[in-house]
Amino acid sequence: MSGPAPSLGWELELATKPDFGLAMRRIHAWFQQEVLDRPPIRFSTHNAEYSALPQFRQRTWPDLKARWFDAEFQVDCFIESLRDRVFLAETFPVFWPNLGPEVYAAFYGSELIYQEVTSYAVPFVLDWDDVARLRLDSANAYFRKIEEMTRLALDRCPGSFLVGYTDLHPGADCAAAWRDPQNLCLDLICAPEQTKRLIALATADFHKVFDHFDSLLKAHLQPSVTWMGIPSFGKLHIPSCDFSAMISPQHFQEFCLPALHEEVKPMTHNIFHLDGPGVARHLDCILEMPEINAVQWVQGMGRNTPILQWLPLLKRIRSAGKSVVVDLQVSELEPFIGSLDPEGVLLCLSADPAIQPEIIKRVEKW
Repeated sequence: MSGPAPSLGWELELATKPDFGLAMRRIHAWFQQEVLDRPPIRFSTHNAEYSALPQFRQRTWPDLKARWFDAEFQVDCFIESLRDRVFLAETFPVFWPNLGPEVYAAFYGSELIYQEVTSYAVPFVLDWDDVARLRLDSANAYFRKIEEMTRLALDRCPGSFLVGYTDLHPGADCAAAWRDPQNLCLDLICAPEQTKRLIALATADFHKVFDHFDSLLKAHLQPSVTWMGIPSFGKLHIPSCDFSAMISPQHFQEFCLPALHEEVKPMTHNIFHLDGPGVARHLDCILEMPEINAVQWVQGMGRNTPILQWLPLLKRIRSAGKSVVVDLQVSELEPFIGSLDPEGVLLCLSADPAIQPEIIKRVEKW
């Protein structure tokens, strides 16, 4: 067990999180593959952010998109969810403006189709001549709405909660949203040069977009945080390449890896979102990237549970000098912590508030 790690940031007073400073020091130690006094723990419920409270269900909208675009509703619903809630361990109160995982593609002209808990992009590049229509447009409806949600939340957050940035997916995932994933798979073989140019275009403006929102948040003394709920006082990015689950390691190295290298370079902290066994076939390349500080392992459901079957993969990540984010069922806690060293491990658990203090005490003995 290592000694105390500095916060390397500034003080924030949150009524909902009075131990904010200590929690951030635990997060900083975790980024260094160290332990301050115990491993960090995040208590979370999958898709909890989409569960509108009953009193807000009385509102009506002409369609689902209008509900998603109702900035007042999104912020009001989040603030109401804070009532009587206790944020224990490294669980932070974070509002992040959300129009769906492909909103970055929409900044360039794609339309998003909305469902209850997600949205998806309508393919925009039906043939290669359509690439000429792709332009980053900070005046389009999606970009402006993310800005509106961000500013509204910043106006209402002081002393109460953190405000994060939206889910940004440039690179191959953005290209797949523009082109359609199946078409992009064929393009790797039938139109490799056009595909590389499309992925490069999907990457070129990423840091301009990221820095725009990061500067807005930092001007209000907000740390860098998004949907994963893990803050950094620097610049935190969650790179991913879910599209790579559909392709070979050779194609990943040729088409996806160059864009990922561009994404992570200027960041202070990068947590790679490793979404399932299909993406995990590319793990060796990901672990070779020195800018990657940590890997979030998402094992999925069904035959990919329980977590203990993935211990060799988690140990492989830790042996490469990367920290890990691991989702556990409460019933898996005891066997898991008996099988892995605590350094560099952040636990995410969906647990009833009544048993959360007991879980913290158990992890303190790890």
